[in-house]
Amino acid sequence: MKDNTVLKVNTIESSNLAKLIDANHTEEALGTTMHKLCQKLFPICRSITGDGFRQSLSIIKEDLGLEDLKAFEVPTGTQCFDWEVPKEWNISDAYIIAPDGRKICDFKVSNLHVLNYSAPVDKEISLEELQAHLYSLPDQPTAIPYITSYYKERWGFCLSQNERDNLVDGQYKVYIDSELKEGSLTYGELIIPGETKEEIFISTYLCHPSMANNELSGPVVTGFLAKWLLGLDTRKYTYRIIFIPETIGSITYLSRNYKEMKANIVAGFSVSCVGDDRAYSYLPSKKGDTLADIVATHVLKHSHPEYVKYSFLDRQSDERQYCSSGIDLPVCSVMRTKYGCYPEYHTSLDDLELVTPSGLFGGYEVLRQAIECLEANETLQTTVLCEPQLGKRGLYPTISTKDSSAIVRNMMNFLAYCDGSLTNLEIAEKINVPLWNLKQTILELKAENLLRAV
Repeated sequence: MKDNTVLKVNTIESSNLAKLIDANHTEEALGTTMHKLCQKLFPICRSITGDGFRQSLSIIKEDLGLEDLKAFEVPTGTQCFDWEVPKEWNISDAYIIAPDGRKICDFKVSNLHVLNYSAPVDKEISLEELQAHLYSLPDQPTAIPYITSYYKERWGFCLSQNERDNLVDGQYKVYIDSELKEGSLTYGELIIPGETKEEIFISTYLCHPSMANNELSGPVVTGFLAKWLLGLDTRKYTYRIIFIPETIGSITYLSRNYKEMKANIVAGFSVSCVGDDRAYSYLPSKKGDTLADIVATHVLKHSHPEYVKYSFLDRQSDERQYCSSGIDLPVCSVMRTKYGCYPEYHTSLDDLELVTPSGLFGGYEVLRQAIECLEANETLQTTVLCEPQLGKRGLYPTISTKDSSAIVRNMMNFLAYCDGSLTNLEIAEKINVPLWNLKQTILELKAENLLRAV
């Protein structure tokens, strides 16, 4: 009998080990696939409008099979609350020819070399005049900075401080083949229907040129979340997923949809900077106690307790718009290292080495767990008075181990709070157990008709 018991335990341990190996293999494969999509998108010059955004959105749609991801075009000059859709910007080439004939600040080498939204220019000027149109980072002498001028027309180039320091007196030919025209702003929207009209909102931006964490990690992770959601057999919630240009895109989208969003959205996440291997970060909604905040902190507390919590006052991205006065959506941000808080941010150092397969998978997994918790969140009530007899239902172990004691304790604690007044997530918080660890317990209690939905 003793030998059989040992054999049974060893078999279970071997089975768990096999599952662990399979999980690691899946993690590696999925992370690698996400990273490959980042590699494909990285060379494209994107901005808040233009063909680079459209091309990137099309690649995400086609590569991930998101057939219902729709592109919308909003014409230049369209009023969006207090803002206006700007002219569309496209660029095909740019460079500087130095006095010795060398081509520097070559757009085709790095699209960060050009001031994003730069007006066209084609002339020869002196070094002194050129300096007023150059941007570099003295504190990061090897990095090319990312600089924009969306709402005031100017031209310019970005280069490393080291390269700038080596410029010599003489005449420089400056050439930027760009166009600012009456066009449109593009955004992508994917609505994935669920059993209810209540919505989970996921927003990411797709407007930065070649930067990997600040830009590509968000839309790539969001795209894979969408693919996962489409593969689920059932979904309680409807999912509203958008790919937008930052700031002007969220303002434009809200101006067209905010009434419906306010009526239906119960939780939302702004997704960016989710691809590095450093910290996990959380930035709350303005209220700080919405369902999105509760589930985000629940997941991070149990899976990555070392996460960094920021204040709403630290906001800089689209959560500004979603939580602005009069809009007040329940939207928070879950990130790896927060935007603006890592040295490579908004420079050429934010590259495909900073963003890794494991980093991308980690960002994906935290958001997926948050969604799973939301899907499992309901209000339940026990169907029997007093404590139920678990043994006769096969829910109480006939042999006591450390693990079985914990399972029973969690089950009894969960049942104690199932009085119809608290959600599963609220109970999980009270008893300090990850909701995903209670999933099987809840299923078993429901199967024995010990719980009913309120």
